[in-house]
Amino acid sequence: MVVPRAPELPQQDQDEEMLVPHQDVVEGPQQDVVEGPQQHVVEGPQPMEESASTVENQLMPDPSTSRFTWSIENFSKRNVRKHYSDDFVVGGYKWRVLVFPRGNNTDYLSMYLDVADSHLLPPGWSRYAQFSLAVVNQLDSKMSMRKEATHQFNARESDWGFTSFMPLMDLYDFSKGYVVNDKCIIEAEVAVRKIFDFWNYDSKKMTGYVGLKNQGATCYMNSLLQTLYHIPYFRKAVYHMPTTENDTPSGSIPLALQSLFYKLQHSDNSVATKELTKSFGWDSYDSFTQHDVQELNRVLCEKLENKMKGTTVEGAIQKLFEGHHMNYIECISVDYKSTRKESFYDLALDVKGCSDVYASFDKYVAVERLEGDNKYQSEEHGLQDAKKGMLFIDFPPVLQLQLKRFEYDFVRDAMVKINDRYEFPLQLDLDKDDGKYLSPEADRSVRNLYTLHSVLVHSGGVHGGHYYAFIRPALSDQWYKFDDERVTKEDMKRALEEQYGGEEELPHTNPGLNTTPLRFTKHSNAYMLVYIRESDKEKIICDLDEEDISEHLKVRLRKEQEEKEYKKKEKAEAHMFTALKVARDSDLKEQIGRHVHFDLVDFDKINSYRAPKDISINDVKVELSKEFGIPVESQRFWVWAKRQNNTYRPSRPLDLQEEKTAIGMLKDAITVTKLQTSEVRLFLEVHFRQENQPIVPPVKTKEDILLFFKLYDPEKEYLRYVGSFFVKASGKPSDIVERLNEIAGFPSDEDIELYEEIKFEPIVMCEPIGSNVSFHSSQIEDGDIICYQKRCLPDKMDQYRYPTVSSFFEYIHNKQVVHFRLLEKPKEDDFSLELSKRFTYDDVVEKVAHQLGLDEPSKIRLTQHNPFSHQPKPHHIKYRGVNYLSDMLQHHTQMCDILYYETLDIPLPELEGLKTLRVAFQNATNYEVSFHIMRLPKSNTLFDLIEDLKSKVELSCNDAEFRLFEVYLHKICKVYQPGDTIDSVSDQYGPLRIEEVPEEEKNAGPRDRLVHVYHFFKDNHHNQYFGEPFFFLIRDGEALADIKVRIQKRLQIPDEQFLKWKFACVTYSRTEYIQDSDVVLSRFQKQKPVYGPWEHHLGLEHTATTPKRSFLASQQLQNRHSFEKPVKIYN
Repeated sequence: MVVPRAPELPQQDQDEEMLVPHQDVVEGPQQDVVEGPQQHVVEGPQPMEESASTVENQLMPDPSTSRFTWSIENFSKRNVRKHYSDDFVVGGYKWRVLVFPRGNNTDYLSMYLDVADSHLLPPGWSRYAQFSLAVVNQLDSKMSMRKEATHQFNARESDWGFTSFMPLMDLYDFSKGYVVNDKCIIEAEVAVRKIFDFWNYDSKKMTGYVGLKNQGATCYMNSLLQTLYHIPYFRKAVYHMPTTENDTPSGSIPLALQSLFYKLQHSDNSVATKELTKSFGWDSYDSFTQHDVQELNRVLCEKLENKMKGTTVEGAIQKLFEGHHMNYIECISVDYKSTRKESFYDLALDVKGCSDVYASFDKYVAVERLEGDNKYQSEEHGLQDAKKGMLFIDFPPVLQLQLKRFEYDFVRDAMVKINDRYEFPLQLDLDKDDGKYLSPEADRSVRNLYTLHSVLVHSGGVHGGHYYAFIRPALSDQWYKFDDERVTKEDMKRALEEQYGGEEELPHTNPGLNTTPLRFTKHSNAYMLVYIRESDKEKIICDLDEEDISEHLKVRLRKEQEEKEYKKKEKAEAHMFTALKVARDSDLKEQIGRHVHFDLVDFDKINSYRAPKDISINDVKVELSKEFGIPVESQRFWVWAKRQNNTYRPSRPLDLQEEKTAIGMLKDAITVTKLQTSEVRLFLEVHFRQENQPIVPPVKTKEDILLFFKLYDPEKEYLRYVGSFFVKASGKPSDIVERLNEIAGFPSDEDIELYEEIKFEPIVMCEPIGSNVSFHSSQIEDGDIICYQKRCLPDKMDQYRYPTVSSFFEYIHNKQVVHFRLLEKPKEDDFSLELSKRFTYDDVVEKVAHQLGLDEPSKIRLTQHNPFSHQPKPHHIKYRGVNYLSDMLQHHTQMCDILYYETLDIPLPELEGLKTLRVAFQNATNYEVSFHIMRLPKSNTLFDLIEDLKSKVELSCNDAEFRLFEVYLHKICKVYQPGDTIDSVSDQYGPLRIEEVPEEEKNAGPRDRLVHVYHFFKDNHHNQYFGEPFFFLIRDGEALADIKVRIQKRLQIPDEQFLKWKFACVTYSRTEYIQDSDVVLSRFQKQKPVYGPWEHHLGLEHTATTPKRSFLASQQLQNRHSFEKPVKIYN
């Protein structure tokens, strides 16, 4: 029996592993992605995840854990491709670290953990380890580069780690502290755990719950979804959101969330989240980008709140999560108090400087005194001493506490993770100390006693990591760990105490080096806490029944399950069946001119039949005669063949013996598809009488050629299939003109042109056929395609865009619909244009300008699309920088259909001759800094820049002189001369500094010198620089005491602060402190350039009190993680 089935759809990629064994990788650019054995490399930065899909075994208690430190001397001089450390022992096993100092065929340091004695171990050995590898920053240990992983080591994968650990340019930049005095320090922390086989682990059977599949970097979302799902009141509200059977999960957030929750409730296996992320409007790049779970929580709840408006569950989000606090300012000496009520859905609590949750709440409601220079300006009473603070009016039933584990460090100009120990209680009493957190108007009858429901954990650092959640769904003593696909039972200690963070002591593995226990920072710690109020527990942890789930959702998901079971059965039986696809004349008529122009048919759109491999073609004929009403004797099957020119045509009919043969034996008719299943493709030839009755096909001889015919109408620009018939090889095209005219409905004597459709890749070949040359002489054979049309006379050629078949095919081949997006809105299509791939740069911008109603096409600037990241490429297309549209749409070997545009205020050729610079100008009198954007021709000099700047700033005097310099990492790294060109200046690391030269420098004596002055503080005996550096004139014989007076005046530092400052002469990393009586200039080398030696400076040691935010800092502060982009839900 032949069973019909729908056309097969391409399978979606499976969740791939994120970690990789060391291997000599292929040359080429590598991204910072931890790759897997079946890797799917995605362009763009990707955070490393300890994905549950990579963990093959369940960890058991009592791990053996140690740290190994490896100091590599003469690091930059090691002329080796790879370098092994000494062996060290953890858990009774020998380990070692493998590094590629110059990268494993990549521009990154490559580093792996290796089983040192793998070649001596017995067959079938394996061991499981959690480990981290780090390159220690010897100037600032908190800036060390660390990455974590887990792996089951075995004979096939005896080493595991990171091909792209960190950029080589950062490693070998000695100013960054990773290599100091040509020494590199590498640390490995290894925890070897007892394991049991997890291949057959069943989360549902072991725990009653199932996990969520990780799409690449969606562990943060999975942990949040599990937390929300296990709040039954929230789940019930989601189920009651109105959806219809016509909605699709990928286009409806409510339906996608309902579907996800239903599957979590009823499925026996882990659940995919792709439908939900599609409903968010996310693409694959979003799924490989790690976001902040707190931000996702707020954005998702806001979306759901909006979608609940006007429904039976309106206000459900507020009832669950909304609380209120009161901000107040109260004057001390007069009777005046200002208050403002605000709502919150979660509270962000400080971790740094706080020992536990209560300490954070104390800090939250701490009173600030407004006095002195910071008095409160009251409208009625003027400046007044006042108290400023915040108290809570009410807390929500479900209290979400976001722990501020990530913060921006102004001194280091970077994001850092706070791994300090931070405790949180099982029960949280916010009425403690007589309700000190509550405002006077709070309802004291409500008991604010909370029970811990879930703990969301972040494991890793600021540059990447992994999220998972500890949840106790019924608020019982049993905790569960939801780690992507796996759910395991955990005890209370694991869920609470082990997530406090802080430090842990470990024995050192280098015997004889140091017997003192080492302390290491625990990088896994609580990041978000969810508490449920005791008095609301029964309402929140409510019962759900089948009535809470809409019927259409249950029907939809039952069908999905049935389809899944059917496909599972189909897959199990696949070896017994062959996929059979039969193309008929009706398929050709339906597709040609619509889906297909070249060749005859797209087999992806042909119905597929599951045919048992042991039935014959004759048996197939019987089944098809029942379905289509075509007698068995009227059917003749042809085999399709792929020709050398990459066309696909019927090549020959099956003979009588083949028709009796089992279909699984027709090897010459089978093609292997991308799904690795055998597929037989046939063409069904049927002949009809005039009354449309099927007849027995005529006997085919070697003289007979089966041709297929297409008719082209240049007026309508339309091509259609008109049928097939046999011709004699010795015959001529002129013999069939009358028949072709009849088929087309033309007069019998219509003059027509015939073309042979030869190929369409890489170029179109469609050539005229001589009417008086035999088919044999023209090399016409079975399966060839003849296109014809009315002859177009030369004087009518201009009437049509594509007057001939060949010109129409060229148009179709090069036709490209391009979606244009504003560069500022890279997710939204603005308009689409049908263009030709052969359009030149000028053609494209002219079309865009016309669409926008712009007179000057040269004011259009285009940017290419990256189909892997789904973002604009970082660099614009230069004016006439590419020849054709096809070049604009090409990304490596992939074509895309998106371009980004922007409208400029000046023509692009003119703009490309200019350079835009950010400039920070400092006045010599008041030292105030103003920021400017300057745009000048690249060939101009900095003197021209100064002249232009003079009109924009206030100068201290008319004959002011100027100094131009560049700052990097809070040090002056380059001084420019007025004659330097604009194009030689870089503002990559911050604005170009331009300052007026102070008068005292103009009157400098011959022995006076300019020195560099930098701000710094000591951290682990290393100098950490911050703030703005500057040049300062030191006079010959001048003592430090006099210099301090002038520096304090310049920097305008109050006396009580300035008294704490220390002054030092710093040469390279050597710091020599100076006393007030010391003659400072004697410490500096005499014969140096006017701007002093770069390696020698005057250091001002003090605490960073009011550091200025750098341009980079402003960008990074937009998110908690420096690697993140904002979370957006588009639908």
